[in-house]
Amino acid sequence: MLKDWLTNEKPREKLLNKGASSLSDAELLAIFLRTGVKGCHVVDLAQQLLKSFGSISSIYRATESEFCQHRGLGMAKYVQLQACLEMSTRYLAEQLNSGEALSSSQATRNYLISELRHETREVFAVMFLDNQHQILKFERLFFGTIDAAAVYPRVVVEQALKYQAAAVILTHNHPSGVAQASIADKQITKRLEQALSLIDIRVLDHIIVAGNQCYSFAEQGELSA
Repeated sequence: MLKDWLTNEKPREKLLNKGASSLSDAELLAIFLRTGVKGCHVVDLAQQLLKSFGSISSIYRATESEFCQHRGLGMAKYVQLQACLEMSTRYLAEQLNSGEALSSSQATRNYLISELRHETREVFAVMFLDNQHQILKFERLFFGTIDAAAVYPRVVVEQALKYQAAAVILTHNHPSGVAQASIADKQITKRLEQALSLIDIRVLDHIIVAGNQCYSFAEQGELSA
């Protein structure tokens, strides 16, 4: 039973003493669940749910009906989870909009991951920036199948002019989970660089989100100088 555990090894106490990063996925989920069910303490329940869903990401992606059909879960927990996810996304967005956001590439990646990792189809978005590289707007522009999205440079240019952007960060997700750039990804990046350069707008990066991983064109040296 959970009550028989050493106090400093219980999930809540462990978090307070050692930090959230010290907890396993099951322990983090147990804190969210708060209570177990008859004959099953909360950590065991969390482990069962992770085994059933496959991962925390799969729990996040579950529909309301998929989520609520599992023992120990229900409408109230589903609403809580969605609220937690939205708060996390807004927190990351606020970090990026604080005026110092893009001094941290990791903050940018974390935000893009939170926005795109749960998408089941390919989504192409653009982060429009001013001349200080502060965020003017993050916008999803194109939506495709699980394999590809049709991306039109004219639309990106129009939106860049609308927001009076000085630079952009391109991004899209790979629902397959493969954090690599395809030939098509490289081709559209080159086309967008060329189109935006005509109106003196720089492409700072093109970041591909694949689950919790990212692929950066800038880091790979695949953008024009």
